[in-house]
Parts: sequence; C-alpha cells; structure tokens
Amino acid sequence: MNFDFSTDQKALRDQARKFLAEHASSARVRRILDTDEPYDRELWRGVAEMGWTGTAIPEAYAGAGFGYLELCVIAEELGRSVAPIPFSSTVYLAAETLLLGGSEAQKRRWLPRIAAGEVVGCLALAEGAGAPTPRAVKTRAAAGRVSGTKAPVADGDVADVAVVAARAEGATDLSLFLVDLTGPGVSRTPLPTVDPTRSHARLVLDGAPAEPLGAPGERLLERVLDRAAVLVAFEQVGGAQAALDMAREYAMGRFAFGRPIASFQAIKHKLVDMYVGVELARSNAYYAAWALSTDAVELPVAAAAARVSATEAYFHAAKENIQTHGGMGFTWEFDCHLHYRRAKLTGLGLGSARRWKDLLITRLEARAG
Repeated sequence: MNFDFSTDQKALRDQARKFLAEHASSARVRRILDTDEPYDRELWRGVAEMGWTGTAIPEAYAGAGFGYLELCVIAEELGRSVAPIPFSSTVYLAAETLLLGGSEAQKRRWLPRIAAGEVVGCLALAEGAGAPTPRAVKTRAAAGRVSGTKAPVADGDVADVAVVAARAEGATDLSLFLVDLTGPGVSRTPLPTVDPTRSHARLVLDGAPAEPLGAPGERLLERVLDRAAVLVAFEQVGGAQAALDMAREYAMGRFAFGRPIASFQAIKHKLVDMYVGVELARSNAYYAAWALSTDAVELPVAAAAARVSATEAYFHAAKENIQTHGGMGFTWEFDCHLHYRRAKLTGLGLGSARRWKDLLITRLEARAG
C-alpha cells in the first residue's frame, strides 16, 4: 500500500510553500508578536482566496471539495511557516464538527462563510487544567441555552461562532452546541499564552442561545478530536522539519576551531536524533492521513499514534534547534523561539501527549480484545 501523496498533491504542497514563504515569513510572524493584533488578517484573507479554508468542505456548501489529503498537505506547510492565523480552530474543529454533526440548516448557514474566510470558528472545550470529562465540565445546557466558563479557548477572542462542550440535564456524555459569539449572553477576555501568535481567551456564557450539534450518545466530540489530531499532527511535522532544517543550516555554516560545528559528534547526534523523530512522526501522520481520507476503522488508533509521535518530535526538534544554535538560539533575534513556542502550544491544544498515550493504549487493547 502506497501512503505517499500524489503528483497533484505534491504540486499543491509546492504552491503552498511558495505562497507562505512570501506571505508568512518570520518577519510577518514577529509583527503579530510585537503588536496587539491577534492574528494576521491579511494572511487570513489570502489563505481564503487560495481556497484553503474550504479544502475539505463539499462543493454543495461552497467549498473546494478536494479532500483530507489535500488539507493534510496544506496543514504541514502552515506548520512549517508558523502561520499566525486561526486556521486550525476554524477548519479542523468548527468546520469538522459542522460536517459531522450539523443539521442541513446549520451547514448551509455556516460552512459557505467558513469556506470564504468570512467566519472564524473555535472549539470551547477546556475549563482549566485537566481533561474535559463529563464530571469535570461545569458548563450546563438547558432549554436551548448554555451557561459556564471556558478557558483557555484558542482564537476565542476573535471567533464568530463556537462549538461548546456542555453537559445537558440528565446526560452522561458531553454534548456539543453551536453558539453565535456575536449574540447575547457572551463575554470574552483575552488570555496570555506561551505563543501570542495564536490568541486565546476566556469565554463566559450566561444563558447564551445554543443549537445542539449531533445526536445524543454518538460521541461526536471524540470523532472531531481524532480528525483534528491528524491535521494538527501534520502541522507539527511541518514545524519539526523546519526546526531540523534550521538547525542543520546553522550547524553547516557555523565554524569553530576551523571547521563547521556540524562535523562534531555531539552536533551530529543531535541532528540525527531530530531526523529520526521527524521521520517517525511523518510515517505515523501519513498512515493517519490515509485513515482519515478513507474514514477507516483504524482512524482512532492512527490518530492517537500520530498525535503522540508528532507532539514529541516537534518539541524535541524545537528544543534541540535552540541547543544547536548555542547561546544565540536563546536570543529574540533568532527565530528558534517561534517553533519552540508553537511546539509547546500545539502539544497541549487538543490534550497533552500523556492523555493521547493513554488513549492509544486503551484503543489498542480494545482492538486486540
């Protein structure tokens, strides 16, 4: 079985890399760090004009109708460039939830606007530290309204619509609800994080009007997180590869004692360890991409494996990139910290690597049984 991308998909990757090199350079990323802008609005418009926001949205809802393999290709390049836009919140989470659990009316209202880049979406799941189990979630839903506090919510300060995880009366599982954040009963406060290029907020919902998403008991949240895990894994692989390339380029050009530091065994070992981690993560991500694109029964296991390996590979590559650069790597002037920040953030956004390891073990045991 060949898990590699097709010629057309590789051409899309080259096009995406060229576009992002021009419109999402590190100077553009730093502009978000140095100002109060929550994201690069110009880049967001450009991405929408390229059709990326509608990549996996069917043509019936004004999307491009390509598929998940194409979206994986784009995700990898967005991760490579550390693009400061609310792409993952809107496309991987909000749009996917609507596609999986939205009614026809909800899809027709929101998906065309997401595909056009007119709407930013988010997933309001966490309520502080810990996994969002039904018992831990205090947000309540009743009579078409939700009340509770969600924090941190990625892109919650700029989103127009949120998918909110809440506990309905008498329900044992978490349910998902669609909340128009421009409507009544919603207040939000920006929150500082390790990576200001991806803004976060605290959402306070006080009887906000909400529409249910999906049927009770269909485990919609779990399915959405599995799909998002695959796509974020590609972002992490792209970022890890960029960190590796950065470290290698510096090691080849930095001389000590009359020769490149890349010739020293200690540096060689760092680069090789980074490479092995990246390639392992890439292999798991490719397998997960196949499972996602075919909706295979292997998707839950593949998604968890991709999530764990990509999270570990990106953090390791980002950390060792700084170490390879030595004292210069810790300075603001070098771009190493951009990937270190993003590695830390993407490693927690969908739940920690430890949580996904537990999920992976549980799912492997269930499949073996």
